[in-house]
Amino acid sequence: MTTDSSAEHTAIFISDCQHAFQNGQLQRLILSKYQGDEPELTRISVRPINLKSTALLSFLYEYRSRHVTKNMSIEDAVRLLHRWLGNDFNNAHLISTEWEIQLRFNKKGKALLNKHRNKTNNQTETQQHNREKNRFVEQSRPYLQALGITDQRAQIIPAMSRKWKQINRFIEVLAGAINTTGLATQKELHIADFGSGKAYLTFALHDYLHDQLHIPAQVTGVELRQELVDLCNKTAANLALEGIKFEQGDVQHFAAQHINVMIALHACDTATDHAIHMGIRSGANIIMCSPCCHKQIRPQLKSPALLAPLLQHGIHLGQEAEMLTDGLRALLLEAHGYDTKVFEFISLEHTSKNKMILAQKRRQPQDNSEVLQQIAGIKAFYGIQEHCLERLLQESA
Repeated sequence: MTTDSSAEHTAIFISDCQHAFQNGQLQRLILSKYQGDEPELTRISVRPINLKSTALLSFLYEYRSRHVTKNMSIEDAVRLLHRWLGNDFNNAHLISTEWEIQLRFNKKGKALLNKHRNKTNNQTETQQHNREKNRFVEQSRPYLQALGITDQRAQIIPAMSRKWKQINRFIEVLAGAINTTGLATQKELHIADFGSGKAYLTFALHDYLHDQLHIPAQVTGVELRQELVDLCNKTAANLALEGIKFEQGDVQHFAAQHINVMIALHACDTATDHAIHMGIRSGANIIMCSPCCHKQIRPQLKSPALLAPLLQHGIHLGQEAEMLTDGLRALLLEAHGYDTKVFEFISLEHTSKNKMILAQKRRQPQDNSEVLQQIAGIKAFYGIQEHCLERLLQESA
């Protein structure tokens, strides 16, 4: 759709932006092809937020070496758009639940307006479900580019697509747990991420809490490799982030204070037990573990005669040891005041280490005697003499 009047095009575009915001349909607005007097500014991305029950717009000013966020009302935003469009920015792209609208200005200053239905509304139920999941993380977030997940145009780098899906799934799971436990109403949260590595999920967690929930969380990534600790601290400094830091250490020796959320993904063998134990000991509201390398239980197994024909195959014996190890972990968490789920974290298509143990602290205590009897019965049935987490809990009782 085009007309001869640039002023008319601009007015229509701004009116559509205002209408989409006021009707809760605005998804994002991108202002690009900047030609103003700030040489480091590349573009501005805008999205709706709800801050203290007030609907606002969050403007992310994307400079070459830093990013600045400013929140403003729709009235202030409209005034800026009138001033910027066709002057400082020659391209604007609006995406709402109904429409995609692009306003661009050519070299002669003539405005062209293109408007069409948002095709994503016609996708299948499965695609809609995936889009709902992905909304927890926006591709335009600065940390994604800093970590090499997205390029300068905020597009996912193909080689990082699996990590991108893992980040989205992680935040989706965490968001549900935060909502269930009521942590979103806390004035401050303390989070520890053990084995943070390159900190893809650590930065995503920090960004979600600060940018979407507006909680002044203190996030600590704990990593054995000093070079990764230095790299992540440098990244946080470059992004001018507050409330996130990285320390050298491991879960067995880290001096933890009160922790609201304890995370340990891919903690090898009994490191998962030490992580869960630390979470329980510090009274964590949420414990998230993705265990791997189950070695402690397998040598202890004395399979019942009835199961011997099935367990003569090594792969089945390994799967049984994994099931028992993590099943007992879940029961021990339940016995110590947590509601626990064990589920597939992300499809095997994206990672081979896909199990998640998610524990959420109950608000009311329950009788744990039946669960303790179940644990004792399972151990006796399989001849298990020791489970690391059980021993740690008994020693600290």
